[in-house]
Amino acid sequence: MIPEKTIPEIEEEIVEEFSLFDDWMDKYAYLIDIGKGLSDLDEAYKVDAFRVKGCQSNVWLRSWTDAGRVYFAADSDAMITRGLVGLLARVLSGQPAEDVANARLHFVDRIGLRRHLSANRSNGLSAMIGRMKATAAMAGETANEAL
Repeated sequence: MIPEKTIPEIEEEIVEEFSLFDDWMDKYAYLIDIGKGLSDLDEAYKVDAFRVKGCQSNVWLRSWTDAGRVYFAADSDAMITRGLVGLLARVLSGQPAEDVANARLHFVDRIGLRRHLSANRSNGLSAMIGRMKATAAMAGETANEAL
């Protein structure tokens, strides 16, 4: 499914959603709700080849491309982390590979995620972002080679 909005437009929606909460406990609860809403990843992808290295909890990320767009499906065994990867997938999945590879993801800092996550979770978030962007960069290179 191709998103109707660009990465910056989706990021702005997320910033607005998080601005509704004054307290970080409420924001964590919202992240958990996002995680609960994430579709379960097929067990076939919950193997080491799909595991994101650098995360304290288990995070599995499946990616594929279609017509120059990158798609992501993900899961985690920790609810806040599952919410984090769900947010990233919401922003990046279905977007053009080049846009994903070059995404600044300003929403992460604008909503205060890096400031309010533990060091381990922040490192895991960076690992998830890195993996998604690297996947998109490789997809873009492959598409360019095919030309």
